Amino acid sequence: MAVCVKHAARAMVELNVRGSIVCTASIAASAAGEMNTDYFITKHGVLGLMRSASKQLGVHGIRVNSVSPSAVGTPLLCRYLGKEVEEVEQTYEPYTRLKGVVLKTKHVADAVLFLASPDSELITGHDLAVDAGYHLVY
Repeated sequence: MAVCVKHAARAMVELNVRGSIVCTASIAASAAGEMNTDYFITKHGVLGLMRSASKQLGVHGIRVNSVSPSAVGTPLLCRYLGKEVEEVEQTYEPYTRLKGVVLKTKHVADAVLFLASPDSELITGHDLAVDAGYHLVY
């Protein structure tokens, strides 16, 4: 991720492009875990990268933010857990505070589009949790 941010930032600065860089973190970036320590460490690193880059690139008009979803039924997570999408959603739904909705990839994509759009022109250095309140119990 650091290499992607570095190269995107370098190109944007050289071409004098104001814009947005959006990193993908996780709600694990704001928590601690009893297992999978390497995953938690890397997601904490994403937040540090995003916050530092937002400070460094703001002078160039470049916003840097991150999106932190909870568990999303992606093919990668489904393979890791050995479950189908619906099973993954059912596994994590009881831990959310916002009932009646299930986190889908579209929700994460919509958050990224918002942070990349002019609608968020005054937002930088922010980590947007997209998790139906899962982080409140995590």
